[in-house]
Amino acid sequence: MNDQNSNPNTPDDDFSGTPEQEQAPAQDPLAPEPEATHTEDPVEAENDLEAKVDALQAELSEARDQMLRAMAEAENTRKRLLRDREDVRKYAVSDFAKDLLDFADNFRRALDSLPEDIHQVDERIAGVISGIEAMEKELLKNFEKHGITKMEPLDQLFDPNFHEVMFEAPGTGKPAGTIIQLIEPGYMLHDRLLKPARVGVAKDEGQGGPQHQVDTEA
Repeated sequence: MNDQNSNPNTPDDDFSGTPEQEQAPAQDPLAPEPEATHTEDPVEAENDLEAKVDALQAELSEARDQMLRAMAEAENTRKRLLRDREDVRKYAVSDFAKDLLDFADNFRRALDSLPEDIHQVDERIAGVISGIEAMEKELLKNFEKHGITKMEPLDQLFDPNFHEVMFEAPGTGKPAGTIIQLIEPGYMLHDRLLKPARVGVAKDEGQGGPQHQVDTEA
């Protein structure tokens, strides 16, 4: 028997190829790319951190300042509203009160025009006069109840904020500007002038005194 020759291309033989012929492993397209290694400068990192802290502190300071300003404005608005409401409450009757002042003054003029001995003429007249005086007192009492006070500054020094000079009289023997006669009383509503008192004052004859201007048109 003839020996069988071995075939060099049988499957049992190893295959040796070149490196170019070896297949590289396939890469996953969804796999993340490897991170690049980067070393950060510690000084630069600290400077960046300090800059961020400074910026945050500046924003905090500005926000705090705006908050304080808003709170102050709100408080001022609240006080102003309270003051306006109080003024409305206190001075709401000012127009009505002014209309009643002439009425009240006429009461006093009517009483002052009566002779002093009229009480002795007839007891009935005396009763009427007493009734009128009681009405005047009640009217003034209600004035005071609502903050209206009467000013009768006789023998006081003239004050241009509350008095109106109607005439000057020489030779009174009193300091210049002293009120020597009350022509019409004045009225105050709380701390606000409703009507100045009309007065006559002692003339300045060199003795000095408050400056005033005589109303020549009244």
